Formats: sequence, C-alpha cells, structure tokens
Amino acid sequence: MSNRVMNILSKFSPKQEIYSIDECFLDLTGCKDSIAYGQSIKNTIKQDLGLPVCVGIASSKTLAKLSNHIAKKNLKYNGVFDITQLTLGQQDNLLASLAVNEVWGVGRKINEKLKNMGIYSVKDLRDTNPSRIQKYFSICLKRTVLELRGEACLDLEEVAPTNKQIISSRSFGQPVYEYNELAQAITLYLSQASEKLRQQHLLAQIIQVFITTNRFNKDVQYSKSATIKLGHASNDTITLLKAALTLLQEIYQPGYKYAKAGVMLLDLSEANCQQLSLFANSELQNKKNKAMEVMDSINLYYGKGSIHLAAQGVKQSWLAKASHKSRAYTTRWDSLLIAKAI
Repeated sequence: MSNRVMNILSKFSPKQEIYSIDECFLDLTGCKDSIAYGQSIKNTIKQDLGLPVCVGIASSKTLAKLSNHIAKKNLKYNGVFDITQLTLGQQDNLLASLAVNEVWGVGRKINEKLKNMGIYSVKDLRDTNPSRIQKYFSICLKRTVLELRGEACLDLEEVAPTNKQIISSRSFGQPVYEYNELAQAITLYLSQASEKLRQQHLLAQIIQVFITTNRFNKDVQYSKSATIKLGHASNDTITLLKAALTLLQEIYQPGYKYAKAGVMLLDLSEANCQQLSLFANSELQNKKNKAMEVMDSINLYYGKGSIHLAAQGVKQSWLAKASHKSRAYTTRWDSLLIAKAI
C-alpha cells in the first residue's frame, strides 16, 4: 500500500522524496493554488486506495512537516494546510500555541534542554539566535531554526540512500522452549530479510541473531545475541541461513520461555559490486543467484511463501497471533465486502 501511495504521489510532482513508509515530500514550486492542489492529492489517494492522508504545505521541509501536523489536528482545514497563506501575525500566534517538541527532530532530551533555556514554543525556537542554538546543540538544530523561518536548508533527496541494515523480527504468539521452533522462526525471518536484500539489490556481510524472553513476566530472564562476519557479502538465503543457525546454536539455552527472536543484516553493499574471496567458486555462486531468482519469481507470481525452505517447518504454532488482522479490501478478492439484499 505504501508503494501504491508513493506511485500516485509521483504523478503530482516531478521531484519526490520518499521519506518513510507513510511520509513523502513533493516539490510544488510554481503551484498557483496550493490548497486546491493539496485537496486533489488527498482526494485522489482516498478515491484510488481508500486511505485518508493529510497534506502540509510550506516553504521548507520542517515547516511542511509542521503544517501536516496542523492539518491532522484541526478539522477545519479539511486535511490540507498551507502555512504560507497566513499573515506574519497569524503565523506568530499559531507557532506560539505549539509546543517546541512538535518540531521535526526535537526529541525528549533536546526538548528538556530547550525548556531549561526558556524555549517552550515553536515560536520561541524560531526566534532564537541560530548561532546560540548551534553552540549548545548542533548544526542540525541550527538548520531547523532557519527552516522554521522559511529558509529551505534541506534539499529533496530524490534518490533514496542505501539502507544501513535490515531487521526481521517478531514476537511469538506463545512461549517457545525448544531449539527446533526457534530455528524455524530464525529461518522464516532470515528468508524475509534476504528477500528484501535481493529486492533492493544489496548484499550483507555481517549477520546478527538475537533471542529474548518476555521482560514483562516474572520468569527468569534471558537475552542473548551473536554476530558473525561472512567471508564475502551475499544475499543468498541458504548461505546466510547456515551462518544464522550457527549463531543460534551458540546463544540458545534450554529451560527459558522465549518470547521473541530476530535477525539483523549489516554491512550492506551494492550487489553489482560483489567481491568474492580468492578461493570462491564463481560458477557455484551464479547457480545460487539463479536459484534465488527462481524462488523470488515463484513467490511473486503465486504469493508470498508459496515456495520456502523446509527448515521453516509446517506447523508453526509459534507464529504471532493475527486473529484481529484487518481485511485486505483493496488487494485481495476474498476480502471484498459482500452486499446482500434483505
């Protein structure tokens, strides 16, 4: 659904930055009626995907984030707000009514420190000397001050930066005691993570595996992780899985109620720049790559998990509960609502 939203948004501007799974920046330079254009964006996504969105418009990314927040909180704006359409006095009153921690990038620790300096509202932060902010914080917060003044300091990143890590982890639907069940979970999570690697044309050279009990229970607690560096970077599920299961064997301890497990892939690099070790069998590596291509294509055509490693098991009683999962009205025929005449 996120990809579908971003594809629709790309049609509204030649310049787009996908910031997160549910946030995106668009360059609307030259737009004459920003409110009407924002309503068009909002209504198109609602009509095509059934998803409600809000649109914040401003002269900088920080102000645009703030405008989006205002659009969400105030029903009178009907989901679209452009702060540049307010007079300077109206902007002052609005920013004075917003707590400084509503600003993008101001977390709990920075918020506390700002309050100690007498900076409580967004307006207070905007009106503070940027050099003073840089002295006590960083150049990043100084840019935030300038952005709040309408000076664009953060350019649109039209090319998304390469991921630094990929994590696949879930809590179990019931406590897990046995190694075999943990191995099934690690196999599933590693398969999902390596599939993401291939989708993004990346390789991983470092693998981390972790298991943990439920820290909210009064039972004896245990939490452990282990990391290994491969001889050469890979996105082959079987190669990565062998290393992951070796790590699991090292950290597993019987007698505990395990509540969660996961894998983390680190030291990622571009797949087209793969450097094999001196004694690596390039022909075997090519066969592995083709096998993964076939597996991915089958799962893409017939559905996720249509073909998978046997180590994932068949009866996966440890899977997270999904009895209250929302129906997929827009992507699955069997989830469509049925209207019956009475």
